[in-house]
Amino acid sequence: MQQENTQYRKMTETPVPKLIIMLGIPTTISMLVTNIYNMADTYFVGKLGTSASGAVGIVFGLMALIQAFGFMFGHGAGSIISRRLGAKDVESASRFASTSFFCSLAAGGLIAVSGFLFLEPLVRLLGSTDTILPYAKTYAGFILAAAPFMASSCVLNNILRYEGRAVFAMVGLTTGSILNIFGDWLLMEKAGFGIEGAGIATAVSQTISFFILLLMFLRGKTQSRISVKNLTWEFSDVALICKTGLPSLMRQGLSSISTMVLNGQAGIYGDAAVAAMSIVNRICFFLFSIGLGIGQGFQPVAAFNYGAKKYDRVRKGFFFTLGAGEVLLGSVAVIGMFVPGQLVAFFRNDPEVIAIGSVALTAQLIALFFQPLSICANMMFQSIGENKTATFLSMLRSGLYFVPVILLFSQMFGLFGIEIAQTVADILAFFTALPFTVRFLRQLKQKND
Repeated sequence: MQQENTQYRKMTETPVPKLIIMLGIPTTISMLVTNIYNMADTYFVGKLGTSASGAVGIVFGLMALIQAFGFMFGHGAGSIISRRLGAKDVESASRFASTSFFCSLAAGGLIAVSGFLFLEPLVRLLGSTDTILPYAKTYAGFILAAAPFMASSCVLNNILRYEGRAVFAMVGLTTGSILNIFGDWLLMEKAGFGIEGAGIATAVSQTISFFILLLMFLRGKTQSRISVKNLTWEFSDVALICKTGLPSLMRQGLSSISTMVLNGQAGIYGDAAVAAMSIVNRICFFLFSIGLGIGQGFQPVAAFNYGAKKYDRVRKGFFFTLGAGEVLLGSVAVIGMFVPGQLVAFFRNDPEVIAIGSVALTAQLIALFFQPLSICANMMFQSIGENKTATFLSMLRSGLYFVPVILLFSQMFGLFGIEIAQTVADILAFFTALPFTVRFLRQLKQKND
């Protein structure tokens, strides 16, 4: 009980900027290290050739699909758990934690079995060309083998974050990421395993990360507990988790679909275009993770304090997160604009890849100025249970706007249309999220008054 009261006071009485920084720094570190290992895969695989480099972008869509279900159960349960803990209801928090964990494990297993049964059609659907196909099949096989652990790790990570224990989540994620980077170097650079080495390193590191995160719950480091006895198959509970996590499923699922569409459109211009867009996406997601990490530090603050009816703290958290995101993402965007070609060349020193990637990277760096508002709004609405608004906003950037824009622009402007499509989608998402956000913040002020 003392531990619960201490955590309650921490989440509801610590000054909001300090609390978000406390929770956001471990999450940001986790995001950055995770993306560093993604970029390490791109770097080492890029040494095998342009087609192998393109395979990383193809399989990235598969990983996004696996994570989509993990984040649906993780963000869904995490938001509910944080609000229940804010209302001091620990028993139901454990029920939702256990249910979401076992659901994600089952979903990951189902994806793995289905993927192995239809491996070649799957990688072709993801956008593979004939020359990329052998590399993509090999890499995807190892990712599918680790799918149950990847999906469940998303749940464990998000529950820890929503409980305000982001440091524990950081330990699990960063350990797996560091092992992945070391595994890439050992198996590819030293042992000469090629694309198989990258796949083995990713699968093993994801599995180790899963067990480290699970250990936090088994050793009683959390308020919510994960066990079979807390598992419930009541439709209302599972439906509530899925409903609350639907924005994450839409966001990640549409990200996977948009990757397929992007690879398909880029593939018209050859493997160099697929490789270039893959590299640019990895670089931009690395930079994007800075804003995402801060936003994820805001999520438990918003959920917990909304559950405790401390609405002014939710508003303060939003404005602080938005300002911090603009400063950080704007700064890295400006720096990156001076060296786009060098950044692309680091991963694949191919003149054609560099030429295509430089234009696309410059365009996407401009989009970083528009992303913080969309990120903060989406995370705020999801954290407090405004599921319909959160779901709609989560569908914009990678789905409702991006897919039509890239299909239209590729017809109108050719390769240049593909290079600027994501930037146009981000700008449209910004102007769509703005009125929703302004109206809700006014409502919060009225509630608080």
